[in-house]
Formats: sequence, structure tokens, C-alpha cells
Amino acid sequence: MEYLHTMVRVADLEESLKFYCEKLGLQEISRVDNDKGRFTLVFLAAPGDAESARENKAPLVELTHNWDPETYTGGRNFGHLAYRVDNIYAICQRLMDEGVTINRPPRDGHMAFVRSPDGISIELLQKGEALEPEEPWASMENTGTW
Repeated sequence: MEYLHTMVRVADLEESLKFYCEKLGLQEISRVDNDKGRFTLVFLAAPGDAESARENKAPLVELTHNWDPETYTGGRNFGHLAYRVDNIYAICQRLMDEGVTINRPPRDGHMAFVRSPDGISIELLQKGEALEPEEPWASMENTGTW
């Protein structure tokens, strides 16, 4: 397992970039504008992690800016922790066997979400290419929120 990134939702992307980059000193590593989803993702790294972040896409802070105005309450502005795993099906099965709810199953062989006992979302991402879809994951519904 490898630590990838922490996601934080931001209301004003430019103000947030001023804070994280100009004041705090993080560096922008990459950016994704998604017109269909109406959001922008900006990935930042500490100067000492910048080379690794460019090569490995980790460790990063992901700023998520939803284009439609939204008031964040109840911790919604903090998104999730993300980890790259060797076999997404194996870890989801192990977690399920231990009584953990798979909130967003890995139907695509690539991504799943679970929650910690304190309600923190944890994103699990398959290392390398997505695995071929397989049951029971391919037909499993989402449970709760993630």
C-alpha cells in the first residue's frame, strides 16, 4: 500500500492557490479541468516531494473546486485519504470479512471507497491498470455515502 493524496474541497480556487502555493510554499504538480463534471482538480506537493509527486503521483494534496457554488458543512470540505493497493479486490474482501462496509465497491476494478470508524472516507486505487471486472464487485451497489 502507498499513500497517494488527501483531498480538500475549496470554495475559491484562486484564493486557495494563493494560500497553499504563495504563502505555504507548495508547488502545483498537475491540474484537471472537467467540463462535464463541472470541477477542477489541482494537485500540490511540498517542494521536497515535488520530484516524487511528478513521477509517482504521490504524495499530494488535491484541491477540488466544484464550479457550482456549494456551502460545505459537516466536514464535507475534507474529502478523503487515498491509497494505492496491489489488489483492490483482495483488500476489499479482507475489509468486508472484518466487518467494514464497502461504500463504493470496485465495480470497475480500479476504485473503491470505505469509511473509517470516525467517518473519514478512504479511497482505494488499484496499482497499475484496472483489474478485469469480477463478481461480486461488478454488480454490487453503493452503500451509504463516501
